[in-house]
Amino acid sequence: METSNQSLRTCSKGHQYYKSSDCPTCPTCERERKPAGGFLSLLSAPARRALEHHGITTLEQLSTYSEKEILKFHGMGPASLPKLRAALEETGLTFRR
Repeated sequence: METSNQSLRTCSKGHQYYKSSDCPTCPTCERERKPAGGFLSLLSAPARRALEHHGITTLEQLSTYSEKEILKFHGMGPASLPKLRAALEETGLTFRR
């Protein structure tokens, strides 16, 4: 039988959850704050938080960055780029070159 390294935690809103890492993010709070629409709703929570951390909440703001710059953000991975490209293209925008 394997032992789990997960510990029970409680967030500031009272949600209880188990985590094995030092990450303080509550999964319940993250689900509650996921946008219902827009390009941010297409992304994973770490990718969405990475953009929000850098103040990127609109496609216009996103278009001022290059793909290389976006990939340097902690939490952003290459799987998010096609989603972001498609969202930009729908509005006639592109990443900065």
